[in-house]
Amino acid sequence: MSDVDSPIETRPPRTARGGVTRRRLIALTVIAVLGIGLLVLSLGGESEMSVPEGAVAGDLILDPCTYDTEDGVLAAECGTLVVPENRADSASRLIALPVTRILSTSSDTAEPIFHLEGGPGITNMEFPGASRLTDGHDVVLVGYRGVDGSSVLDCPEVEASVKSATDVTDTDALDSMAAAFSDCATRLVDEGVDLDGYSLPQRVDDFEAVRTALGYERINLQSESVGTRTAMIYAWRYPESLHRSVLIAVNPPGHFMWYPDTTDDQLAMYGELCAADPVCRDRTDDLVASMRDTSADMPDRWLWLPIQEGNVKAGSLWGLFETTDDAAPLYAPSTLDSWLSAADGDASGFWLLSFVADVAFPEAFVWGEYAATGILDAEVITAYYAAGGDPGSILGNAATDFSWAGGGLSTAWPASPDYDEYRQVQPSDVESLIVSGTLDFSTPSRFATEEFLPSLSNGQQVLLEGFGHTDDFWAYQPNATEDLLMTFFDSGQVDDSAFVPQVVDFEVDGPSHATMAKVLLGVFIGVAFLAGVLLFWMWRRVRSVGRFGPNGSAWLRSLAPLALGLGAWFAALLIVMPLWPATPLDSAPVAVFSMGLAIGVGLYLAWADRRVEVNDRRLGLAAAVGGALIGAWLSFSAVPGLVAVIATILGAALAGNLALIVLDIVSGRNDETDSTTMIDLTEAEVDTPHAELAPHP
Repeated sequence: MSDVDSPIETRPPRTARGGVTRRRLIALTVIAVLGIGLLVLSLGGESEMSVPEGAVAGDLILDPCTYDTEDGVLAAECGTLVVPENRADSASRLIALPVTRILSTSSDTAEPIFHLEGGPGITNMEFPGASRLTDGHDVVLVGYRGVDGSSVLDCPEVEASVKSATDVTDTDALDSMAAAFSDCATRLVDEGVDLDGYSLPQRVDDFEAVRTALGYERINLQSESVGTRTAMIYAWRYPESLHRSVLIAVNPPGHFMWYPDTTDDQLAMYGELCAADPVCRDRTDDLVASMRDTSADMPDRWLWLPIQEGNVKAGSLWGLFETTDDAAPLYAPSTLDSWLSAADGDASGFWLLSFVADVAFPEAFVWGEYAATGILDAEVITAYYAAGGDPGSILGNAATDFSWAGGGLSTAWPASPDYDEYRQVQPSDVESLIVSGTLDFSTPSRFATEEFLPSLSNGQQVLLEGFGHTDDFWAYQPNATEDLLMTFFDSGQVDDSAFVPQVVDFEVDGPSHATMAKVLLGVFIGVAFLAGVLLFWMWRRVRSVGRFGPNGSAWLRSLAPLALGLGAWFAALLIVMPLWPATPLDSAPVAVFSMGLAIGVGLYLAWADRRVEVNDRRLGLAAAVGGALIGAWLSFSAVPGLVAVIATILGAALAGNLALIVLDIVSGRNDETDSTTMIDLTEAEVDTPHAELAPHP
């Protein structure tokens, strides 16, 4: 883009009104405001919870608040529970947990309902469905230790390991992940964290402390998925404290994993449904056989983009959890559609699954709490891998390998001694209702039926035909869900009469994975192309006319960085993904260099004036690019995840513009021909023709 050799005469403009002018002051003010915003963003987020001064274990402090639900805002009380980090240690430090009590909407209030979310490694403080349970009941949310509250078991080591994996089930990736778990545990212990205290029995004791502090004689439990394991332990430890318990998508002891033969059996159920469905039957004579053949010969690329087999198989299992389009786009029909499309030669859906796994898996959980909960089943996992693991199923060990770092997690994380008595099902006489979906790949219904239900002297099970995991339960037939739950909590009776069987629709409602992959690739290529066209046009404009006018320059310096930054980053990803697949999608060097360079060059072209001396223009180019790169680097870490891309663009634009404004002030560049403003103050002007390039007389 050199413009050194040019027929346009190079003469300095007249020097009028150098220094900090009104236009420059406005630009500096805008830069300062946005820069402060970036700084606040980097320091912001949710406020860190701490133990109140003078508090003792068992203290519960609540203040009036509101809580957002699917039916609007409800009156609530929010506050802090103070508990020992490890109740087995009399000298244990104290930690704080959040507590929210969503108040009953009825004056006639019965036993409260304590909610237990699944996971592991996710918060227990988000429950939009609480509004379905508040007619006659308080709904109480207690933060999970290790996820919510003052002590969070973050493991950036694990996150970094997953991000750098070429394939999440590659042997080297799994070994790295196991080592990362070990490194994280060691670091947390060195920082003074007592990992023995982060167990499900001590979580139960947290809930019991809230029950006692709030003065409830007995409570109801509503748990789901992995949260049902906590509900079981609660019933075994404090049966006298419980009124009734509803366990949705039950996970009995020994099932923090997926057994390949069970998954194949469930795929056979889909095979039968496919044979009875005209849309699916037209695509394959045998769904299971088609998937098995595809699994044995997985495509490794779509166009030039890599497909990671382990990512696809692990992502596919997650994609089979739900059967209804309420979970779209990651639900069973769309996942099966990707497999059938791959069998027909279109692997684009597989690439999307692989790509989404790269994006979603690294930050899916609070990895330390995930390990602290999962380690309860370490003995089962060790025995499973010792017996040889996968016998040759369609989806293989992919999901379990990723979840357990190929079995390495079972020894990488220390198991709390609290778990010793809770690795087997125990009998319980608490009134309990099990709710299972017949097509739930996450927590198959037969394990609840065969292994858990027999232990309940007052237990019943409802099988929901055609339902998958918990999203289906809450989203698909909400009125039936509410009737089932409220009737049982209020009377102990089971009323599932409002449910109708869910008929799996193999015709994908909305864009398929293949369509989304093509759209996504089109966006990447299109935005990258437009960014290139924009830079080329700006270069041609400066080369042929000499400069942009003040207002045109201002608009370009304000708005062009977004297009240039995204386009450059997309172009970089399209190059990096096939050549260096282990590079994280949010790699700092890739993002900072690609966006900083493109934005810096764009800012320079919007600023450049061909009448200025060549050395001064070179200095301007260095200032714009250098400032943009520095701003991009400083801003990239302002926010976590892929949102950092927007922060990087903003930081590069602010720093690059700031560098050019400072250069103009120091050099005394004429403000009348300067384009420093970040906003337009007047109507857009007509571009200056060649005849007006000469300085004013």
